[in-house]
Amino acid sequence: MDPSKHRPSSAFNSPFFTTNSGAPVWNNNSSLTIGSRGPILLEDYHLVEKIANFDREKIPERVVHARGASAKGFFEVTHDISNLTCADFLRAPGVQTPVIVRFSTVIHERGSPETMRDPRGFAVKFYTREGNFDLVGNNFPVFFIRDGMQFPEMVHALKPNPKSHIQEDWRILDFFSHHPESLHMFTFLFDDVGVPQDYRHMDGSGVNTYTLINKAGKANYVKFHWRPTCGVKCLLEEEAIKVGGANHSHATQDLYDSIAAGNYPEWKLFIQVIDPDHEHSFDFDPLDVTKTWPEDILPLLPVGRLVLNKNIDNFFNENEQLAFSPALIVPGVYYSDDKMLQSRIFSYPDTQRYRLGPNYLQLPANAPKCAHHNNHHDGFMNFMHRDEEVNYFPSRYDSVRHAETHPIPPAIFNGKRERVIIDKENNFKQPGERYRSWAPDRQDRFVRRWVKALSDPRVTHEIRSIWVSYWSEADRSLGQKIASHLNLKPSI
Repeated sequence: MDPSKHRPSSAFNSPFFTTNSGAPVWNNNSSLTIGSRGPILLEDYHLVEKIANFDREKIPERVVHARGASAKGFFEVTHDISNLTCADFLRAPGVQTPVIVRFSTVIHERGSPETMRDPRGFAVKFYTREGNFDLVGNNFPVFFIRDGMQFPEMVHALKPNPKSHIQEDWRILDFFSHHPESLHMFTFLFDDVGVPQDYRHMDGSGVNTYTLINKAGKANYVKFHWRPTCGVKCLLEEEAIKVGGANHSHATQDLYDSIAAGNYPEWKLFIQVIDPDHEHSFDFDPLDVTKTWPEDILPLLPVGRLVLNKNIDNFFNENEQLAFSPALIVPGVYYSDDKMLQSRIFSYPDTQRYRLGPNYLQLPANAPKCAHHNNHHDGFMNFMHRDEEVNYFPSRYDSVRHAETHPIPPAIFNGKRERVIIDKENNFKQPGERYRSWAPDRQDRFVRRWVKALSDPRVTHEIRSIWVSYWSEADRSLGQKIASHLNLKPSI
């Protein structure tokens, strides 16, 4: 082969996965971690290359969450949780912090209808006195997958067919037939709540597990939950067709008009807390984003309220250029070893640097509102006014110093490098419990949606059988109902 004449072509695809340089990939499902559930190693070149390529696939709109609407307001602490965190913005009841919030659909393009059956993004940027804290989540408390290594593959399956540019069920069902951990997420997506009435009437969730640390250095795992004071409302199929047919921007308009009329949307913030010393006492891994924490064991603790009382001034400046990242934390809040969160720490700022440039945090919507200082100079679209002569640290000509130390989790890691699935998968228990909690008519609608998806003519008998088997594992009667509609026999 003449290298100078070789041109990359899918006609010469390798029968196995490789990196961009052609090196074989023997595990394309699991990140390289310390132990089966430890933190991800930066030396995982395949993960970094995979996500870095994925983050650069589309321009100029976001790869995911392209369709969105934003509003501004404040967060007010209503309950004292200073025993759990030393975060300044949570220091005492009555403390208010300015925020900007972006709601979004996930998969489809910037101009797509807001009535699609799709998760909804729920991202909150807190402009605190110690820097910005981004709580980036969805309206569902769980996710499809638990390892960021699979994220680009998942989005490709959910996105339109690259040949026809049509979203097709057979592609989605094929991919997720390899990931039974997705069942829990599908009990939300294919449930009635899969199409929210609008952004004001939906829950929010941080999804990932974070860590709160108090002044004494005690760390606790935490999940964040937003609950709308006006309640959760959704659109059934016929309603969604009617609403979307009349106005494909109905949710954006509802948010804008409600705030303009003084009917300010409001959510209550709750947290669930787990002492890391007790994390192994459950039949699931608390850091697994495909699982919820049972509220009867880990109750929702009230923290504060979020009020959106001001519309954005310019859609491009405060929505399209608005950029979120779960990497942005403040003292008193830290990450966990949640594999999805660990990969998002890299992925989100990386995609923003590509989409908006390396200085995207200088844009007004993204810049901190507190005093800040570093030596990140120049680069594309840098508009920071500087007149100092010292741009290095330390210097005897510049009095800038290190900030005071603040506690971070003191975990000690011990384990071998490995690409593996977590020990406690337990993929079927929680989906079955959620299905059994519904009224019969709600169960019937769920079954009908699954039968319709599985009836796609390109869904093979094998894939239908796998899904019937999965749903039978979750709930025997559910599997039997789907199977009877499809003239299949459950395998259990």
